[in-house]
Amino acid sequence: MTKKCNPVVYFEIPVTDIDRAIQFYKSVFNFTFEREIIDNNEMALFPFVEENTGISGALAKGEIYNPTHNGVVIYFNTENIDKTLKIAIESGGQMLYPKTSNGDLGFVAEFEDSEGNRIALHQPLNK
Repeated sequence: MTKKCNPVVYFEIPVTDIDRAIQFYKSVFNFTFEREIIDNNEMALFPFVEENTGISGALAKGEIYNPTHNGVVIYFNTENIDKTLKIAIESGGQMLYPKTSNGDLGFVAEFEDSEGNRIALHQPLNK
């Protein structure tokens, strides 16, 4: 019998300047990254803790990776969406979709990262 799990297990965010992208995500979310070369592509792996819920992924630089507003949208959790948006903009990002109520689920917002990707935020309601 196979273990039931959520369908998404990993993501990659395309970048053109991996050092700039690492600095951006470190500034906005205080992430640390582990750098790797995978199939001749530069990767900066987001933190991952086996015991925690959710998935992880990487910043990815290579011939097949093209930043865009038109692809999949990744949502990052935040405890304070206003503060996170402010830091993203101060770090070179641009507001794409302002903080908006998502009903009982909390709040969402979107910004453009340093590489031109549409990135979303989610802040759950404090219950």
